[in-house]
Formats: sequence, structure tokens, C-alpha cells
Amino acid sequence: MKALAINCTLKKSPATSNTEALLGTVTEQLQKEDVEVDVVRAVDLDIGPGVTSEAVHDGDDWPDVHAKILDAQILVIASPTWLGQPSSVAKRVLERMDAMMSETDDEGRPVAYNRVAGVVVTGNEDGAHHVISEITGGLQDIGYTIPGQAWTYWNQGPGPGPSFLEGGRGHDWSRSTGRAMAANLLGVARALAERPLGPPPQ
Repeated sequence: MKALAINCTLKKSPATSNTEALLGTVTEQLQKEDVEVDVVRAVDLDIGPGVTSEAVHDGDDWPDVHAKILDAQILVIASPTWLGQPSSVAKRVLERMDAMMSETDDEGRPVAYNRVAGVVVTGNEDGAHHVISEITGGLQDIGYTIPGQAWTYWNQGPGPGPSFLEGGRGHDWSRSTGRAMAANLLGVARALAERPLGPPPQ
């Protein structure tokens, strides 16, 4: 079983990412269950605008990310919250994934069928549930299965405040919810592997 986590922080490596810190709770739990995990920090890559899986310009890194997505049964999108919205990086990733809606496998199924996805959100403002809804809604459109409680988040709440790694309350809840998220993703991924969805009826 393979998982791909796409960290959609605005911070390029090696800057510390609060989103990556919470994402680590999920990836570490998956690794404990012998899932092979690959983490991509999208902002480090050249991902051009567009709605195609092919390169949109020389040096476009999206085709490599697309290949990683198709190689994984579990996808986790992690995003900070800015103005109550997913990051611009997360939106770019979803825009490029839009092309998958018209891609099918050898049996005529959308390529995202029989794959599961979940969301990790951080932010020193409120808006986590909106961000989760925006991202999971897009992933469902593409064809991903979203298990129950396939998310975790940490938000400071209304008004300015510390970021995830700086302190605040709710860390234990965010981490325990992240571990539950990992278990739910893996459980449904295993179920789909045993009894996969067929192609849509014609």
C-alpha cells in the first residue's frame, strides 16, 4: 500500500512548516501500518497553471506529481488556511488534478476510483471546516472515496494568535484525530483493494 502526501504550505524548503508538522502525525501512523509514504512539498516544484496532466511548459513538474498520484492508493492534501480559504498552492494542485476527471483505467473507470483521500489543515485563524469541504469536494468530483472522518485540523480560532508549532491549545486533539484519520484511510483503502468499484454503468 502506498500513500502520497502533498504539503501545500506557502513556505519553500527548508523553512519550518506548521502544516508539515501536523501532517507528520498522519504519515507516521500510516508508516506504522507498513504503508510506503512519499511526501511532496508542492511549493518547491514548478507546477504551472492549467487543467492538464501533461506539462504546460518546459520544466513543469506536474507530470511527475501526477505519476506519484497514480502510484498511490492513499492521497493526503495538507493546506494552511489563509482568509478562510485553502492556500493558493492547494488550489493549483486541485486545478491540475481536474484533468483526472477525464482519465480512465484499462477497465473504463475514472483513474481516481478505488483510491482514498483525506485532508490536513492548519492555521492561526478559523475556517478549517470550510477548507476541508473545499478540498474534499474537489477530490470527490475527481472520483476519490473520502472515508468518514478523513481529516484533522488545528486552528487558533478567531483573531490573530500563535501558529501550530508556537503553542496554543488543541494539539492533543489534532494529533489523535490525525491518527484516527490515518486508520480510516487505510481501512477503506484495504476494503477497496479487496472489493474494488467497477466502471460506471453505461
